[in-house]
Amino acid sequence: MREEGRRTTRINSVRDLEVYKIAFDAAMEIFEVSKKFPNEEKYSLTDQVRRASRSVCANLSEGWRKRRYKAVFINKLSDAAQESAETQTWLEFALRCEYIEREIFERLDKKYEHIFAMLITMERRADAFCK
Repeated sequence: MREEGRRTTRINSVRDLEVYKIAFDAAMEIFEVSKKFPNEEKYSLTDQVRRASRSVCANLSEGWRKRRYKAVFINKLSDAAQESAETQTWLEFALRCEYIEREIFERLDKKYEHIFAMLITMERRADAFCK
């Protein structure tokens, strides 16, 4: 259970986690934006930024299912945080190569900073999530 303002929300699925929702939406935005990347980037930048952004959600899902083992849960949160950082790096390359506009980069970069902060908070409060 989690406090949201004054009400308590039960988390039944990884999809109920706010961090998962934000990460999933960001990955979908990256998918759409990366459709406009040049063809020569198909097997490098395009593939890498999509993979890293999706891995945030995948690691959260794996960690959620393994949360009865606190160390494994924390490890998966750490992996998700690393994928967030990798996504930011690929986005920076896309910006410098002029494949995305600065506004898009800054919005996505800010989202991934928020995701990273949420993951760190979850790590620190792992006992609240683990069975």
